Amino acid sequence: MKHLIDIKDLSTDEINELISVAKDIMSNPDKYAEKCKRKKLATLFYEPSTRTRLSFEAAMMELGGNVLGFSDATSSSVSKGESVSDTVKVVSGYADIIAMRHPKEGAPLVASLKSEIPIINAGDGGHNHPTQTLTDLLTIQCEKHRLNDLTIGVCGDLKFGRTVHSLIVAMSRYKNIKFVLISPKELEIPEYIKKDVLEKNNIEYIETNDIEEYMGKLDILYMTRVQKERFFNEEEYIRLKDSYILDKQKLENAKEDLCIMHPLPRVNEISVEVDDDKRACYFKQAKYGKYIRMALILKLLEIK
Repeated sequence: MKHLIDIKDLSTDEINELISVAKDIMSNPDKYAEKCKRKKLATLFYEPSTRTRLSFEAAMMELGGNVLGFSDATSSSVSKGESVSDTVKVVSGYADIIAMRHPKEGAPLVASLKSEIPIINAGDGGHNHPTQTLTDLLTIQCEKHRLNDLTIGVCGDLKFGRTVHSLIVAMSRYKNIKFVLISPKELEIPEYIKKDVLEKNNIEYIETNDIEEYMGKLDILYMTRVQKERFFNEEEYIRLKDSYILDKQKLENAKEDLCIMHPLPRVNEISVEVDDDKRACYFKQAKYGKYIRMALILKLLEIK
């Protein structure tokens, strides 16, 4: 039995296979409409979520399956002190597969050691969010028609952003990838990502605090939120925050086929005026998440 706790749990061939199945689902939805008939997905969400939980539920329903679970830990036996392990052991008798989000790093891994059915990590604190990474890869493949030969700008909170870290790890598997790392000094990419991923894989990268400086070279721009709570000095935050709000002016020198991505939720880091730009892909990105999760559910349930 296989679980998905970390994007590293999947080989490059398995990732490519999931992307291929997701694209086939998009093209031939009727072919998959009964694939999970009589199967049940349990969504155990110990912290708030909109896109991830609903996309998992929509994915299972569109495969012909059913959904049960909770979206608020206070409405479950967790409020009585029940452990994750015990909850998973019980739910294993009710469902065929579990998607779990938990605020504590490592909770889905602990669950996988006790579960009798496949566990999908739907986000554990600041640690991993592998199905968001799969969503990002499907988005890039569908919008750019390749996963090789790309210059990717990642902008905002690169220090704490789990989606950024996972994307860099995943894209390091592909050929001729370059990164432009755009952030204030306080939120630069961690040293271990530079050394253990970028430098170890001989991936070219540039660090800058100017979002416009390299805009014209980017194939992908992956935006994240610069969070006020990450700064020790509020004056420094106020000075920098507007530098990382993407608007039409900052896109003047961008490529015509730039793909603008964001894991959402957005606060103010992308101006709403960009939403009508044909290069804005973040709402499509959220929709792609449903299809890659459909492919993943089929894989983990070993349904052809």
